[in-house]
Amino acid sequence: MLNSKKKAATVCKILIKNYGDEIVERSLEPIDELVLTILSQNTNDINMFRAFENLKSTYPTWGEVLAATEEDLGEVIKSSGFFRVKARRIKATLSEIVERVGKLDLSHLESMPVTDATEWLTSLHGVGPKTAAIVLLFCFGMATLPVDTHVWRVTKRLGLIPEKTSREKAQILLEEILPKKCIYSMNHNLIKHGREVCKAQKPRCEDCFMKDICEFFQSTTIS
Repeated sequence: MLNSKKKAATVCKILIKNYGDEIVERSLEPIDELVLTILSQNTNDINMFRAFENLKSTYPTWGEVLAATEEDLGEVIKSSGFFRVKARRIKATLSEIVERVGKLDLSHLESMPVTDATEWLTSLHGVGPKTAAIVLLFCFGMATLPVDTHVWRVTKRLGLIPEKTSREKAQILLEEILPKKCIYSMNHNLIKHGREVCKAQKPRCEDCFMKDICEFFQSTTIS
């Protein structure tokens, strides 16, 4: 674990040196962020934002979303893909929040320890660890790391986590070994690196500033 923590700290420093140390600014309210993240599942950013903007223009309040039928909501968010499933998840999640809190409000999470807040969110219908982490990181500034496909791929290639680690387990392992102060920038920096350099199909290993500490690169250059 000690060596893993040392390497994680090194990776964090290198990423900050090349990409910066600022968390991506998000101005959405927690409920908006939660719904947007549900819409983001299995689609790209363009379709996600198109569906979200259409939802907000069609239903100005979340109460109107709750009052809408699943069929109508599904048509509104159709561009996000899997719209029937997402419509059902959105309505179920919002309903559960109202049942537990008495209104559509997640501000109570701010005073919770991150583990408790994560547990509360993931107990909602259709909310997994990644969705919970996004809401807690971007809306409440909590030190938790959303693990998307880029974060997952890059950290495995670097050797920060074992190759067969699931996304859910990856989040737990990475949060254990990363310096807390690094977690805030790590999501943005790993995603940027995954999109621009450590690509899924054709990684630009020769151009990578982390190739000297990357297990994937080392394994491909062994003669």
